[in-house]
Amino acid sequence: MHPAMNPHTPPAAPLDAATVLLIRETSAETPFELLLMRRHARQRFMGRAFVYPGGQMDDTDCHPGLAAFADGLTAEAAKQHLNEPHLPDNKALGLYFAAIRETFEESGVLLTCLTSGKEIDFSDPTIRKRFNEYRTRIHRQEMTLEDLARKEHLIFRLNALMPYAHWITPEAERKRFDTRFFLAPMPSGQKHVQDSREMAETLWIEPEKALLKQKKGDMLLMPPTLKTLEEMARQPSVTELLATLSSATIQPIMPQVAAVGDSVVIKLPHDPDYTFAGRKQPHRPHEISRFVIQDGRFRALTYEEQ
Repeated sequence: MHPAMNPHTPPAAPLDAATVLLIRETSAETPFELLLMRRHARQRFMGRAFVYPGGQMDDTDCHPGLAAFADGLTAEAAKQHLNEPHLPDNKALGLYFAAIRETFEESGVLLTCLTSGKEIDFSDPTIRKRFNEYRTRIHRQEMTLEDLARKEHLIFRLNALMPYAHWITPEAERKRFDTRFFLAPMPSGQKHVQDSREMAETLWIEPEKALLKQKKGDMLLMPPTLKTLEEMARQPSVTELLATLSSATIQPIMPQVAAVGDSVVIKLPHDPDYTFAGRKQPHRPHEISRFVIQDGRFRALTYEEQ
């Protein structure tokens, strides 16, 4: 029996995490691409799945001293953007710093500039090598973002991160995360560098092409990634995407897992059959609201398609 279907199994407490959808503009025919990374098959958590850069927030992300190296984003503004007014100040900013740190660790992309306002010249092999060493040390927890900022005189670009979504792992799962999704433009002059310790493949891809690969069985996508790609595929340009985001209010999404016959159905809060009263959202007709597992992959469905 799945833990969610066993009333005697208390759900695990979710861990705070941050994920970043790195986006880059391309051409009129292909308005934009997103960075996706495939986790090694040996990974216990989401092995073989294509994911965005991200991971668990840690204590160093919330250190009060780190706020001095932010680009002006205040804790109050962070809470407002996240639509989480009751977050402690250090945690609100910590989620942004976690997003920056995890993106740096997993993709080599660093949302930062010098305190003078100048860009870092990552085309310089010496600078690139030095920052790659910092990346390794941060990954090993031998160095923190605050250490890096002090050493290299950096300001972190928290304002480059736009809150996009808020997903909470279903109570069915033994390992749960409370993940804030951010959207950020790929910094000019930087290139992603794959983290071979956790990732087997990294690629830039159009949302529609990723969805097509998933349907063919060539790309394993988890529901949050699948849902965000489906939303992105409907946006004709980065400009319209950012306009949509600027007027959106982030609402937490905690899927509900249920057995339906021989299948397991994962329902989102706007699905009419979703029953977690405190998290239920108004129905949005003809929008993906549930997932079923077929042939080893998730299939996204609207309520009308069930």
